[in-house]
Amino acid sequence: MKKGKYITIAQLAKILGISRIAVYKKVKNGQIEAIRIGRNYAIPDEYVADILGETLKEDTKREIDKAVRKTVEEYGEVLRLLGKE
Repeated sequence: MKKGKYITIAQLAKILGISRIAVYKKVKNGQIEAIRIGRNYAIPDEYVADILGETLKEDTKREIDKAVRKTVEEYGEVLRLLGKE
């Protein structure tokens, strides 16, 4: 494991501003990808941008586009009227 390529749960917790326990639970639930090394977890740097929402995967982009289209279809008139105020 090369220095600078991974961060710990504690470091990610500090970046996100949440507790270490919350990050650990997200790792255990599969919401955050991590590598188990002995009794500890290491989170690859490349996933930090994904976790912070700085990059979007294609399936996430499609999901957002679908939600936006649905919202415009259902509330388009209301949104248009609100935009005039």
